[in-house]
This record gives sequence, structure tokens and C-alpha cells, in this order.
Amino acid sequence: MELLKEISKPGKRGYSLPECDVPGEIKDFIPERFLRKEPPPLPEVSEVEVVRHFVRLSNMNYHIDLGMYPLGSCTMKYNPKINEDVSRFPGFAFIHPFTPEEYVQGALRLMYELKEYLKEISGMDEVSLQPVAGAHGELTGMLLVKAYHEHKKNKKSKVMVPDSAHGTNPASCALVGYDVIQVNSGEDGILHPEEIERVMDDEVACIMITNPNTLGLFETHIKEIADIMHRHDALVYMDGANLNALLGISRPGDFGVDIVHFNLHKTFSTPHGGGGPGGGGVGVKEFLKDFLPVPLIEKDGDKYRFRWDVPHTIGKVATFYGNFGVMVKAYTYIRMLGGKGLREVAEQAIINANYLCHHLKDTYELPYPGPCMHEFVLSGDRQKKHGVRTLDIAKRLLDHGYHAPTIYFPLIVHEALMIEPTETEPLSSLDGFIDVMKKIAKEAEENPERLKNAPEKTPVRRLDEARAARELDTGW
Repeated sequence: MELLKEISKPGKRGYSLPECDVPGEIKDFIPERFLRKEPPPLPEVSEVEVVRHFVRLSNMNYHIDLGMYPLGSCTMKYNPKINEDVSRFPGFAFIHPFTPEEYVQGALRLMYELKEYLKEISGMDEVSLQPVAGAHGELTGMLLVKAYHEHKKNKKSKVMVPDSAHGTNPASCALVGYDVIQVNSGEDGILHPEEIERVMDDEVACIMITNPNTLGLFETHIKEIADIMHRHDALVYMDGANLNALLGISRPGDFGVDIVHFNLHKTFSTPHGGGGPGGGGVGVKEFLKDFLPVPLIEKDGDKYRFRWDVPHTIGKVATFYGNFGVMVKAYTYIRMLGGKGLREVAEQAIINANYLCHHLKDTYELPYPGPCMHEFVLSGDRQKKHGVRTLDIAKRLLDHGYHAPTIYFPLIVHEALMIEPTETEPLSSLDGFIDVMKKIAKEAEENPERLKNAPEKTPVRRLDEARAARELDTGW
């Protein structure tokens, strides 16, 4: 496929700009040292060529409207289009963050009601919507832990992190200045109170725990673990990345969690491929609410307002008030589904994951058997005996029209294939994915070289990932 610069011809133009109505020349307003000596090397193409070029590119790209994303712990599900329509309402889309409170009462009401819904869903007592991503929510949570212990003059220096944790967990701890203490999962893939007791001491500030964990398993001992932490005046932080498996079924606040972050863009449906946008709101129990970022959203009579006088606040963690567009989409999603619908989201996610797991566990190794929640982790060790790596399996899936699952994570599973079908995939999609995974496993035995050269049908064949990362070709 040709690049725009390759179809560029001098004199072609796809735009029309009005005459400048500011008297004088550019150099009268911009110092000459900042002005280009030569025009930038932009392609000269017509409007129709630009449109056709990018439409062709879009048709070459994989997207959720084309097929499923079985990405473990990423929840790349279909996002209802009504969310996009509502977020584009002029009253939401064109608000300036400096607009006085009295003129944005509708927006403040939406933020307040979203916060109240999240409190009910999670069992928390107060929520800040300010963090703009899941990892940002984690960092905010750990800043809250730090502020709490400093306020109480507790001498805490460590945070427990399970061996199955998301990589952002230890990173967030380190950024706040804590030492990371790894706690090991049992042979059944979950944490056990005995392991917590073994590494526990009075210098531990917190445990960061994902529930369900990254193996897709519910941490059944979490209440006992929380009790151990609280006896030592340590906190329980829950990474809410997998909250979509708990909606309407179980609430973190009811099993001992003190802080939880919400991935609004994942659990509550905002398209987040390509790195954004995101929403990482944080919920806390009553004794921590005075440490939350400012401002908080409050209802005062029949009016809504920002509250800035939070006694022990950690301050602002983002510009203004968070990613408002993501809040609008999350609010719409919750209102459209209601309590019953949210529970059905979790139930269907669990059913879909167990259906896939049941049909693939005899073809691929399943290191941690048993009922899973919203996701599960297979191992490609059986295929590796034929010289086929998990990476090869993932690449071959592309030839069959499926996005690859998460691979090589969590690290405690060799040749990991981490699969999350989400609740939005119909039975036909699941059956198609099962058939393809079985075909690839058979091909690994009979024709492993073909898998090593996959993909064959994609616009770009297999890249040298290391070289591509180190030798970026900008095209100019």
C-alpha cells in the first residue's frame, strides 16, 4: 500500500484556508529564530486521496466491531454506541473546566451520581473520580496509604505484592517510596493466610491484591488476609482491574478492602485501545475519605458543588477533575443496565470464560484447574515440545481472524496464554475461537514450521520485535 508521500504531487491541495485577517507579517508576532527556513515536508494530496488512504488503512486494522479481543485482564469488550452518543451531547462535550459551578450543574450531578453508584457497587464510603487511568488510580491509592500512615506517625516501609500481580502494582509502590515484598501464591493459584503471616510484620503498610487475581481465580481467603493486615494497622488495597467479574455479586468493601480503584474504561465500557482515554477513580472506606484528592463532588440541598476543604488531602493528582468524557460513558452504561443488568454482565463474563476453559483445557495445559471467574490462563508447554512457542500460537491466530490473547503473563505460568472472552461475545464467537485454537494445536504437532512463520495473511508479516523497537523508521 502506498504512503501519502508516495502519491504526493506538487500543487495538489485538499484544504482551503481564509485570508489572514491579522495585519502585518508572521515575523511581527513570532521571533524570526522560531520560524522555519523551509516549509515542512508534508505530502501534497487531494481531499479524496486523503479520505481513501485512511479508509483503506482502517480496513486493514483489527477492531472490536470486526472480532473478539480475548485479552486477559484487559476487558476489551464491545462498547455500546449509545455511550458515544451521550458523551457527544453539546452540554457535556463543550464544557470548559473553568466554567463556574452554577453553569455546569448537570455535569456535577452526573459526577456525583456516578460516584454514588460506584460506592454502592463497591461497598466503599467515598469516591474520587480524579485519577485518569488504572495505574494512576493505583498510584493514588498508594499515596493515600502513605498519607494515612504518616498522619498516624506509623513507621511503615513495606508493601506486600502477590507473585501474580499486575506489573503496575510494584511500580506504584516503588514510586511512593515503599519496599516491595513478594508473597507467593499457593499451588492452587491463590493467596493463603499462612503465607501472609509468614512475611507479616509491623513495618508492612499495605497489601496490594487483585481479586479475582490474574489467573482468573477468586481469592477465597481475602477476608482472613484482611483481618491479618488490620491487626497490624496495615491497609488492604484492591486492584480493581477485574471488577467486571464481581458486579452485583460481591463487593470489595464487604470482604475487608480499604481502598479500591475502578477502571471505568474497562469495567464500565469506554474504548481504551491504543493507550487511552481512561478513568481510574478510587473508592475508600470512611476513615480514609479525608485523605482523598481535591476537589470532591458534593450535593448541597438541590445544588452540586466542588469541595476543596478536605482536611488531610493528598492534593490534586490530575489537572482539573479527571477524564469527564469517560465518566459520561460509564454513567450511561450503568444507567442503561441498572443493578440487574450489571450482575448479568459479571455472570455472563464468568460463564463465557468457563465455557472456553472447559473446551480448551484438554488441548492446552491448564496449570491452575478449577472454576475460573472472568478469565483463565493456559500454558503452551505442550506445544513447546514440538518447537512451537506461545508467541507462534498468538501470531497464527491472526491468520484466522482473531486477535491474540495476552501472552507470557502472569509470569508464574510458563508459556502463558491469558484469555478473557468478556460478556459481550456470543456463543458463535466462542465456538469459533475454540475451533481455531484446536486447529492451531494440531498444526503445532503436524506442521510446526508453518506456525513459526505466521502470520501469513496479515498486511504486515512477522516483525523482528527487538529491531522494530530499536530502529524506528519515521518514514521521512
